[in-house]
Amino acid sequence: MTGTYQSLTVDLPESESEAAQDLLHEAGAMGLEVRDREQPIMPGVRAPSVGEAIVVAYFEDAETAEAARAELAEAFPSARTQLEEQQQQDWSNAWKAHIKSVQVGRLWVGPPWDVQNATPDKVRLVIEPKMAFGTGDHPTTSLCLGAVDAYMAAHPGADVLDVGTGTGVLAIAAKRLGASRVVGTDNDPVSVELARENAEVNGTPEVEMSGKELTAVEGRFDLVVANILANTLIELAPLIVAKVKDRLVLAGVLSHQKADVEAAYVNLGLVAEPGAQQGEWVRLDFHAKRAIP
Repeated sequence: MTGTYQSLTVDLPESESEAAQDLLHEAGAMGLEVRDREQPIMPGVRAPSVGEAIVVAYFEDAETAEAARAELAEAFPSARTQLEEQQQQDWSNAWKAHIKSVQVGRLWVGPPWDVQNATPDKVRLVIEPKMAFGTGDHPTTSLCLGAVDAYMAAHPGADVLDVGTGTGVLAIAAKRLGASRVVGTDNDPVSVELARENAEVNGTPEVEMSGKELTAVEGRFDLVVANILANTLIELAPLIVAKVKDRLVLAGVLSHQKADVEAAYVNLGLVAEPGAQQGEWVRLDFHAKRAIP
């Protein structure tokens, strides 16, 4: 592969990392690399300062990268940015080096180039990351995979809705673990297309991957999972709660954001349960006060 791409390196407070990632993704980044205390740092790669994170965004051209840099500087005044031109083959190697396989409960989840390391006794999900989030190696995805595994073990044949499906990993996992109807929604057309490709690869083409708004998705679901940003979870709370028949699982939330997100859903009638935590990332679990038919 020939040619170049642009890498935008951003140093900023760790508490602002998730929102910055969302902004960069929306600004046209081909992919993101995140370095924080939750992620192992590759040898020879600069680590973030204490209390900070480093987000590296990759862009196809300088114009898009410069526009993203300006937008980020306005939204996050304390961020320090550096824009560099890189050789295209370096991009490929850097991207793959930061995607790892994981084992959660009955599941093995990993990229195609790591399939040889899959454990034979696990349900194997092969997820091609490309330009969408969610290969299983991030704490928020792992936390959700654990919840999906536990719920499906106790409720075989349940219906599942995955809000903000990304690569489709949670929806595909639910189907492979015995779910009946499974729907994955995302407002990013690239993610929807990739999720459909991943569903085909994993033998679950019947999973409905959709760009529909939540209000256009029919019915309620036994399990609803949403692994997205805290502010978006609060904004979408009424629409998400309207889809919950029994259980709701939320992730993409840092520990200091937990109270605000939890309150948004409790105020709409759900009952909070003990969740789970990996480092600074928390998973919030809820159930409906009574099962809704």
